[in-house]
Amino acid sequence: MTNKEILKKQIIYRSSHRGFKEMDMLLGNFVKKYIDLFNESDLLDLQNLLLLEDEILYKWYFEKKENNSIKKTKVSAMLKGFNI
Repeated sequence: MTNKEILKKQIIYRSSHRGFKEMDMLLGNFVKKYIDLFNESDLLDLQNLLLLEDEILYKWYFEKKENNSIKKTKVSAMLKGFNI
């Protein structure tokens, strides 16, 4: 198994086992839809997003509150525009 495949498996697991049901649904569906389209750099950006606390991501996505912890990347822009 390549490093990219291992990273993808880690991302898939982490995206759907968050603790907040809303975040499980949002991130799990986002990852399911786009993970095979991402290059290694995108996957690392996604992994960094998944390392953030649910509360930060929840406020950023659902309440539209900007947060300096979330870098503006292709992946974060795609997530911000993603609808379940």
